[in-house]
Amino acid sequence: MPYKFLDEIGIADIAFEATGRDLPELFTAVADATLNVMIENLDAIEAHETRRIELKNDAIDMLLFDFLQELIYFKDAERLLLRVREVQIDEKDGNYFLDATTKGEPLDATRHEQRADVKAVTLHDFYVKKIDDAWKASVLLDI
Repeated sequence: MPYKFLDEIGIADIAFEATGRDLPELFTAVADATLNVMIENLDAIEAHETRRIELKNDAIDMLLFDFLQELIYFKDAERLLLRVREVQIDEKDGNYFLDATTKGEPLDATRHEQRADVKAVTLHDFYVKKIDDAWKASVLLDI
């Protein structure tokens, strides 16, 4: 598992760290960890609906922040649980560009073992860092 929960960080929040060999792998791990806070059984999410997410930011950590907020938006606005299928991150002229394909389905309480309702990503101790040949992120979610 490319992420671990940090129980000692927050009480009304949930914190985790995620790692990846590259930025797409990191963003996918962070998205899965965020979804795993919401439901227990990620593999129960079937790929019935597709959403493409395109974002731009001048900071890699804020690009990740915006990406997670988009996933939370789809959960709140459309009740969609989305998993990342493909993600591409490019850097050009001091900006980072994300192009992600997500697939999922509406929340089904009979099949998806619900855990906590994620309201938002917080900036408390939020970071994305390159460490040696890998990437690491720390995230605190408001539940």
